[in-house]
Amino acid sequence: MRHRVAGRKFSRHGQHRKLMFRNMLVSLLDHERIRTTIFKAKELRSIADKIITLGKKGSLHARRQAFAILRNESIVKKLFDDIAPRFKERAGGYTRIYRLGWRAGDNAPLSLIELVTETPTKEVKKKSAVKRAKEVLKKVAPKGKGKAEKKEKEAPEAKAKAPKAKPPKPQEPKKAAKTKEKEAAKEEPKKKTGKK
Repeated sequence: MRHRVAGRKFSRHGQHRKLMFRNMLVSLLDHERIRTTIFKAKELRSIADKIITLGKKGSLHARRQAFAILRNESIVKKLFDDIAPRFKERAGGYTRIYRLGWRAGDNAPLSLIELVTETPTKEVKKKSAVKRAKEVLKKVAPKGKGKAEKKEKEAPEAKAKAPKAKPPKPQEPKKAAKTKEKEAAKEEPKKKTGKK
């Protein structure tokens, strides 16, 4: 039974595993993305996150620890000067894994592991719908005025020629409207008789 035994063995002894992941880690930090099997990528992810956290510390001791693992001066320099400052605001999760399908020869599941490129956005406090609507109106209102002013400047003659619209008549109460209709109906026959 494998109680309290963490990690995948990959049918390799410990020294071989250590060297394999060192090579993969150097390639990942150098090219910032590599293609490998999904299981190796998942194991590499934890090692890469620990190394990048060392890079964020930035001390001489951390630099020496990183060199003891990577054994490549140029990659250690890139880690501390370029990669670690990029993840200053991020608290972990420096890598991303994509599944690519299956390898043609042995049907092994392939994946792409890469360093995350975008910086995390700060959480914005949720605003009420009224506040958001007011902000939108403030942004839109000046733009609308500018367009109206441009139209007025471009065509002042067209505005002068256009007839003014009559304001709508106020609506009368229903009872008053009915009585007026009855009166109008009574007056019409009188007018007809008067003409004869």
